[in-house]
Amino acid sequence: MLILILGLLLWAGGHYYKRILPAIHEQMGQKAKGLSTLLIVLGLALMIVGYRNAAFINVWYPPAWTVHLNNLLMLVAVFVFGTAHTKGRLRGWTRHPMLISVKIWAVAHLLVNGDLASIILFGGMLLWAGLQVMLINRAEPEWERPEKGSAKKDILLVVITLVAFGVITGIHMALGVSPFPQG
Repeated sequence: MLILILGLLLWAGGHYYKRILPAIHEQMGQKAKGLSTLLIVLGLALMIVGYRNAAFINVWYPPAWTVHLNNLLMLVAVFVFGTAHTKGRLRGWTRHPMLISVKIWAVAHLLVNGDLASIILFGGMLLWAGLQVMLINRAEPEWERPEKGSAKKDILLVVITLVAFGVITGIHMALGVSPFPQG
């Protein structure tokens, strides 16, 4: 569990660094980006290793129906993530689409995983994303909404969302974790 927690701390530190220590970050210049990237990648690696190797300590038993809600929320999370990159009408729909998608992803996974490692990982990521939004909004209170693009790009976003969801599902199944109800 310690490796998982250390990974979360490095991940958060790599992302928060710019906002919490702006003077040092600016003084370091390009080296700051390298440091942030290193912390984030190392944190991600430690989260994966720590989660996969954590002892299973059950805290609660999720109801079977939460699997369906998880899958629906994951479709929404992938779609919201995609709005950060779209050139369609949904461009600029929300200020922090990637962080909102992390929050949706975390909640979805907390619904179907009742073990301690999952609560630490997904709860930690939910907390990180919430704090990240607050730090960004405090540092940059003004936000200029980008102009909307064409509806055709929104249709493309839906197609990409479905394909990405299929790929994510395939990866889960290849890792031995079925995202579908077992019956």
